[in-house]
Amino acid sequence: MDVTPTFHTERLILRPLELADADAIQEQFAHWDVVRYLNALVPWPYPADGALTYLRDIALPAIARGQEWHWSLRLKSAPEQLIGNISLMDEQDNHRGFWLGPQWQGQGLMSEASAVVTAYWFQVLERPLMRVPKAAPNQASRRMSERAGMRLIATRDGDFVCGRLPCDTWEITREEWLRSNTPL
Repeated sequence: MDVTPTFHTERLILRPLELADADAIQEQFAHWDVVRYLNALVPWPYPADGALTYLRDIALPAIARGQEWHWSLRLKSAPEQLIGNISLMDEQDNHRGFWLGPQWQGQGLMSEASAVVTAYWFQVLERPLMRVPKAAPNQASRRMSERAGMRLIATRDGDFVCGRLPCDTWEITREEWLRSNTPL
């Protein structure tokens, strides 16, 4: 696939990330409740040019190489407002990541976004499995993986913005996903 598609769910628009999203990302991302359970590679305190640097130097080049797919999340009721991000990565044992602005957490929006990008991973990109690492104390993310039919396959120590914590790796195979999900 040359172009990352736009997706529409019941409540969301998932639009491919672009450099013009930098200011909106900077505004929503630089909050402790958003970043604390993310990989320690995320700088904290988040620098004033953090979103621009990330888009320009990391995300957009990875998209151009066909190694990553990134979407901004926007409510259909307010499409001009970026509320979060979801990504797929062609990395070993790290295939999906996301964040959501604090005021939109706990409403099932990330489960909705995750369902459509996971379908893209298995149906369009035809990957054999999806693995997602997450900080073990991140109970909301854990529940989301459980509801999606994923299983815990490993626990190791990991470095997160909030410090060193147990890191759980969750997995679902393409065959498992196809048995219980609707095609795109």
